[in-house]
Amino acid sequence: MTHRITLIPGDGIGPEVTSAVVHILESAGLKAEWDSHLAGVLALEQHGKTLPQELLDSITRNTVALKGPITTPVGGGFTSVNVGLRKALNLFANLRPVWSIPSVPSRYEGIDLVIVRENTEDLYSGLEHEVVPGVVESLKIITEVASTRVARFAFDYARRNGRKRVTAVHKANIMKLGDGLFLSSVRKVAESYPDIVCDDRIVDAACMHLVMHPTQFDVLLMPNLYGDIVSDLCAGLVGGLGIVPAANIGVSAAVFEAVHGSAPDIAGKGLANPTALLLSAILMLRHLGEHDIADRIMRAVHAVLSDGTVRTRDLGGTASTIEYTDAIVRRLDA
Repeated sequence: MTHRITLIPGDGIGPEVTSAVVHILESAGLKAEWDSHLAGVLALEQHGKTLPQELLDSITRNTVALKGPITTPVGGGFTSVNVGLRKALNLFANLRPVWSIPSVPSRYEGIDLVIVRENTEDLYSGLEHEVVPGVVESLKIITEVASTRVARFAFDYARRNGRKRVTAVHKANIMKLGDGLFLSSVRKVAESYPDIVCDDRIVDAACMHLVMHPTQFDVLLMPNLYGDIVSDLCAGLVGGLGIVPAANIGVSAAVFEAVHGSAPDIAGKGLANPTALLLSAILMLRHLGEHDIADRIMRAVHAVLSDGTVRTRDLGGTASTIEYTDAIVRRLDA
């Protein structure tokens, strides 16, 4: 089967890592037609906006996209391209698996947890106003509809992937109405999943336990702001944002992305590490039902990193983006 996929190369190192990942995917046997579109600074230069309608139409039509890192212009009233995509396409669930990868230096071993983050509301609704000079009010929006929807996503994901526990992360001891509504919505959904243990942690305690004993967790489910913070914290447990994948998933579309920056300081130098985007592409392959290809690529990544002789500079090696990519391709059939 040939898949039609929207490709967003991004800017900075985006085009380099995107090209590397496409090469690996096709070398592994993925049959794809790539519908390429600009976003961010490059789209602003060519189309006058950071999130062109043509891009949104492409994702709506193809239902799946692979996105490289994108720079959002600072100032000038430009909103985040990532936030814009999530809102425009109603990508309500942010999925961030965090895995220990063999031989990648990190503080812990054996980590295998998943963060599911509600992606459309909370403080990220952007509802702010100045009450009086020097006083700003930001509105935290929590709804039963959105909380229930993302909870069902988390429990469905846990069941499909053999996970045993979903932990709701909240601050309902202080925000009794907002976070209380989120927690009660999760508990109500949990009643339909008797095979999955449901518990909860207050967000500050959850962060402490994550840095003390991260292997105790399985699936972590939380509202938008906590999810943004905790997912990056968890990436730090296994080596950083350069080796963790991400997906934004809705009812009718999904965008798979690297969540690290566009690193303009090394753009065009052949130094970028494509691992994060490649792991995100593996999530995309599983979403598309291409499990055999996903497994082959994952084995190749582990083999190259375990061998240790071909690594990009951020992982302590000297390999270029192309050299690292070629090493993975050679391992596909090993």
